[in-house]
Amino acid sequence: MTLADLTLAQWRSFDLPAARRVAQEAAALAQGRVVGVDTVEHLGAPLHRVRIEREPAGPGPDGPEPQLFALIPGGTLTLGFDPERWQPTAAQTADYAASLDQGFGHGPDLRSHLAQFLSPRRTVTLPAVLMAVEDEDLTEPPADMPGVLAARGLRMPTSDEWEHACGAGADTLFRWGADCPLDRIPYDDIAGPQHRPNAFGLRIAYDTYRAEVTSDATGVHGGDGGESVCGGYGNLLGWLPLATANRNPGMAEFVYGPEGEGLCEDFSTRPVLPL
Repeated sequence: MTLADLTLAQWRSFDLPAARRVAQEAAALAQGRVVGVDTVEHLGAPLHRVRIEREPAGPGPDGPEPQLFALIPGGTLTLGFDPERWQPTAAQTADYAASLDQGFGHGPDLRSHLAQFLSPRRTVTLPAVLMAVEDEDLTEPPADMPGVLAARGLRMPTSDEWEHACGAGADTLFRWGADCPLDRIPYDDIAGPQHRPNAFGLRIAYDTYRAEVTSDATGVHGGDGGESVCGGYGNLLGWLPLATANRNPGMAEFVYGPEGEGLCEDFSTRPVLPL
């Protein structure tokens, strides 16, 4: 078995010494060094987190600074969100109704809104990869970024890889759970759950002013460029850009269209290093 074949289920079965051995093997393949291996509680069981520091193989976005990567095991996985199997809380329903009264929202109820913005439930098979702990601003339009990253030995993630890396096996609306603070929007919540590293150790889905692009031009992840905040959509709709399965097709159309081409530095991507 190669490291690319490492599945999430296998990874969760390893003890800490075995996880450290895998981390060293991944670091050797990446020509980097292990700077951290720890274990967190996730979905009722331990999950190891690996951080590998790697010197850039080419010019980085801010010069030749080392870059941190996390190990993301793959395998056959279930991604997406099924609004019909989800039960919103009374507070979530009321908050969405208030947004509708202000002329925001897509659909007569929260489930119909989510069906238009979140990716559908599906089964995928993904390789294990190393993924950047931090997203980085684009230096070129999205269509040109694959070449920019390839010069550094990297690539853009697929949408499926991004979603799996964000949720880490969780099937809840957000990577941290099913709910969010409805008395404030993420921008005003400086100590909220979005600021904690996720189960794989990534800083991901943490700021709605971010908008991460992948190799899939039909979706934008991890934020909406501040659209919901500036538009005053309401508290719940202000949090939804941070939902794990959020794709926001309208924002994707803008990012990949002529209007977004001149604003590429306002968007970001999360480099992947294949194993």
